[in-house]
Amino acid sequence: MSLHPVVALVTNAVAERSRDTRAAYLANLEKALADGPGRAKLSCANWAHAFAGQAAADKLRAMDPKAPNIGIVTAYNDMLSAHQPLGAYPDIIKAAAREAGATAQVAGGVPAMCDGVTQGRPGMELSLFSRDVIAMGTGVALSHDAFDAALMLGVCDKIVPGLMIGGLTFSHLPTIFVPAGPMTSGMPNDEKATIRALYAEGKVGREVLLAAETAAYHGPGTCTFYGTANSNQMLMEMMGLHLPGAAFVHPGTPLREALTRAAAGRAAAITHHGNEYIPIGRVFDEKALVNGVVGLMATGGSTNHCLHLVAVAKAGGLILTLEDLDALSQATPLIARVYPNGLGDVNQFHAAGGMAFVIRELLKAGLAHEDVLTVAGHGLSRYAQEPVLEDGNLAWRDGPEQSLDLSILRPVSDPFDSEGGIRVLNGGLGRAVSKISAVELHDRLVHAPAAVFDDQDSFLAAFKRGDLDRDVVVIVRFQGPAANGMPELHGLTPTLSVLMGRGFKVALVTDGRMSGASGKITSAIHVTPEAAKGGLLAFVRDGDVIRVDPEAGVLEIEVDPAVLMARAPAARPAEASGFGRELFGWMRAGVGAADTGASIF
Repeated sequence: MSLHPVVALVTNAVAERSRDTRAAYLANLEKALADGPGRAKLSCANWAHAFAGQAAADKLRAMDPKAPNIGIVTAYNDMLSAHQPLGAYPDIIKAAAREAGATAQVAGGVPAMCDGVTQGRPGMELSLFSRDVIAMGTGVALSHDAFDAALMLGVCDKIVPGLMIGGLTFSHLPTIFVPAGPMTSGMPNDEKATIRALYAEGKVGREVLLAAETAAYHGPGTCTFYGTANSNQMLMEMMGLHLPGAAFVHPGTPLREALTRAAAGRAAAITHHGNEYIPIGRVFDEKALVNGVVGLMATGGSTNHCLHLVAVAKAGGLILTLEDLDALSQATPLIARVYPNGLGDVNQFHAAGGMAFVIRELLKAGLAHEDVLTVAGHGLSRYAQEPVLEDGNLAWRDGPEQSLDLSILRPVSDPFDSEGGIRVLNGGLGRAVSKISAVELHDRLVHAPAAVFDDQDSFLAAFKRGDLDRDVVVIVRFQGPAANGMPELHGLTPTLSVLMGRGFKVALVTDGRMSGASGKITSAIHVTPEAAKGGLLAFVRDGDVIRVDPEAGVLEIEVDPAVLMARAPAARPAEASGFGRELFGWMRAGVGAADTGASIF
């Protein structure tokens, strides 16, 4: 199948736009390769320090200059259910490395916070910035220059993008991402959503809500809804940075352990010592980037990646724009419906055919580049296979050619929607992102008076007073990266859903994030410029008529521009302190805009 013209156009545009920055990036790769392996440059004293604490057999092997040494960068902690299984990985990896004639060491750890724990709490204001902290932590871990390859252990929201940004700065190192897999399914997502809405209305108590949440999030592994964490895993498959089919295998199973062992063996095989050198800087190029974006659109993935993909691209010398995302979204049919865009979870998605089916369909339709380099070798079609155990040995077989559940996964010829569902809005209030894949067509256009808030608590108080029982565009401002770190505003979703359920036309406009959990509500998020940097959100007042129209790509305020700009802007809230927030003041002061990745780099 020939390449889809929009996919070709965007890929060429990214390549042309990035000509100079990508050339500089590849020049750094070649320079690092020409300098030779780091361990060969280390003095005897340096090398002795690097292996002083290792087992005797590893010390002996480390003296062989042809034996690869694999650096492990881990985001393990046992507060994140998705990361709890990673605690056992270093020992598994070290054993597998020995079998492959290599050594492996934990090069360093990076922080990993759980957005599920910090939702609506002060700690959420550190969440987005943790991505860039993780990138720097990855840089510190690999700075010892003692490694021939790297394994990245991380799963959740900001963690994989942070590991990617950090890993890409070591462009010459072969790098494989090693996930943990999703937890088994718990309470159905539609039941959980119903109980959340009832709690928002005060019709059930905290005990009922807690019981529902505990039944939903109940064991080791990634949360089973299709948010940023599971979108991360999809992206690593689409970009060729996992072993094929590694994303959605449950933790604690023989197949998951076999995949973890195989990742170590594969990392040892693709170093500069062998005949198949595959550094991350060559795997991640404009074709891999576009494949990732197409995968995001085809599966209805998280809007957080409208930030992360732009920032990751920059780390690899590539310039990705919101217009690229919009164009690819409108060209890519939506072929998966996973909660919150549907009722099924990622386990049901995986059972229906999962990533192997998605990748086969996208390749058949010319929507993805086949001619890419991956950690598994040449060609994305390798990822249309799925891993299995045959007599206890890891093998791959072709994934299903037909969806096994059409309510979750469909072919490109019969999609859920003709487009991927992420739109870029422009207008008098700035630029914004809108996710429409879960919003019914008749609910998408909202034209109503504004109700303006400077924080989530004020909005919730107004709802409880009954002030919002009407058609309304809810504006929550001063939630951008420079204001308070751009927290996710998940706490708004159940309440907004209640208002919609009462028959009102409802939209959300914010310079904050929603992750994709805006669900069935029209939203314009990541508004740029943000209110704290002079954006027009700071000039909006209650009652101003706002038009949010994702179909037309419009975000407008129906106030004469001269009248609007004659107003005094709303006062920026005072800098918050406590819960570590004062440590991140320099990041708030120096962060870039949301439409350029909201990064400090």
